Amino acid sequence: MMIKIKGEIKYQSIGMGAWTVVSDTGEVYELYKPPKEIMKDGLKVQVEGVIRDDIMTIAMLGRILEVTGF
Repeated sequence: MMIKIKGEIKYQSIGMGAWTVVSDTGEVYELYKPPKEIMKDGLKVQVEGVIRDDIMTIAMLGRILEVTGF
């Protein structure tokens, strides 16, 4: 399922650490293999990607989003 999200990149120091995007509506998505260009805590972004229901992570911070564009 392809979606577009406007929000803010946040680094979460849980376990080995994880990158998330918190949407403008407050939803949290954990980023799966995020591009280095957006790995900046506090960065305002618009990303598009695919929700990955077929994988799990250690952090389990929200639905998993594989970014395909930003």
